[in-house]
Order: sequence, then C-alpha cells, then structure tokens
Amino acid sequence: MLLAIEQGNTNTVFAVHDGQDWLAQWRTSTDSARTADEYAVWLSQFLQMQDLTIKALDACIISTVVPQSLFNLRNLSRRYLKAEPLVVGENAQLGIQLRIDNPAEAGADRLVNAIGAFVKHGGPLIVVDSGTATNFDIIGSDGAFEGGVIAPGVNLSMEALHKAAARLPRVAIQRPPKVIGTDTVGNMQSGIYWGYVSLIEGLIDRIKAEYSRPMRVIGTGGVASLFQGATDRIDEFDPDITVRGLLEIWRRNHQIPA
Repeated sequence: MLLAIEQGNTNTVFAVHDGQDWLAQWRTSTDSARTADEYAVWLSQFLQMQDLTIKALDACIISTVVPQSLFNLRNLSRRYLKAEPLVVGENAQLGIQLRIDNPAEAGADRLVNAIGAFVKHGGPLIVVDSGTATNFDIIGSDGAFEGGVIAPGVNLSMEALHKAAARLPRVAIQRPPKVIGTDTVGNMQSGIYWGYVSLIEGLIDRIKAEYSRPMRVIGTGGVASLFQGATDRIDEFDPDITVRGLLEIWRRNHQIPA
C-alpha cells in the first residue's frame, strides 16, 4: 500500500491508497523538528483506527515545501516502510512541461496540484489553493504548468494584523453577516473575509483577461471551504487535488495505468 505525504508550511497530510481506493487521510500541524520515530508513533495510532498497521505500507511518495523536514520524512519511509520514497522535486518524473522562466523555482505543492487538477478537470485551469499562501496556479490545455500568482494566505494576514496593531485582537475567520462592521471584531472579520473574496475575484478576472481564453476555476486547500457560496468565480471546489496528484505521479513513475 502507498503512503502519500504532502507537507505544507502549516499542515501535513498523510493518505493511504491500496491500489484501488484511498483508505484514509489524516492532517497534522507541520513541525520541522518532528523525527521519523515520532511520525511513526503518530501514524501507527491512526492506522490502527482503520484496522491497518504500518507494516502494511510498502511504498511512499513525498511532496514538501519544508526542506528541513525531508530528512525525517525520508527516514520514516526507509526505516518503517522499508522503501525508498519517491520525492517530488528530486527523483520523481512529473510528465508535464513547466512553461516558466526558472523551473527550479516551482514549488512541489503547486506542481502536484497542477497534475491532480488536470487529471480530473482538464484545462486550461486556474487552481486557487488557499493555505499559508493563496496560490493561483495556471494549467494549460495540455496540462503544462504556466505560472500564476502568490498572495498571503488569509490566516497569515489575520495574524499579521493582530501582531502589528497593538489594539486589534486575534479573531476567528468567518463569514460576517454584513460587510459594514459595527464593532472592532466585526470590522476585522469583514475586512479579512470580504477582502479575500475580492482578492480572489479580482485576480481571477485579471488572469482570465490576460490569458484571453476560456478557463475553469477550481478551489482547493485547507481554508477553501470558507469561501464556498461567497463567490461565483470559482466553478468547483475539489479538496482532493493534492492526493490525486501524488497518486498520479506515483503511477507515472511506475508505469501503472489509472
């Protein structure tokens, strides 16, 4: 069975695939100091809840944007799965073109998303990935990664506002009942929430105008659900883009048909 690991700056997702279906998926906070043994203990507990054991896993694919974590994730695979992991950005062949100025700069998470989105939705696409950063990834009609936009994530912006302004509290991010707030918390929630909706809508409109061809827009990421129903610019929300992309990369590197 395949263990797929996707590590972002804020959260890390572990998912198990048996060759036919995804059996389980778990999310934990990213901690670059966590050792391979700590990962194994944590993972074993969740596997047990699915009547699985870590010994049932015999393959691994890793995508991470936290370089200092790769050593421990690689050791998790080597030590407990007895398998050399496939690592996006190192020994994994992606099978897509990178139509950007410096392909080495492309984040592993964005490339995995490009593949996972194209496999299901085709192209051209805009993938709006809401996480630590809000990425707008452009996927061509042939599945090529063509660049995009990176903006600060909604949680990052809220935290920066709290830290930089002494009298502004830390508040929960949620959809306020109206745009015009009548207290400090309501003002902040409206500015962050509706400000991000406007950011998403504005950038999608500008990307489409510049691209000059019809494009579908897919939303994904840890906080994407916050914006469901708030904008008509996103055609579909797809929470499984990343794990689908990892599985597709695994199949391409092992010549396994979908």
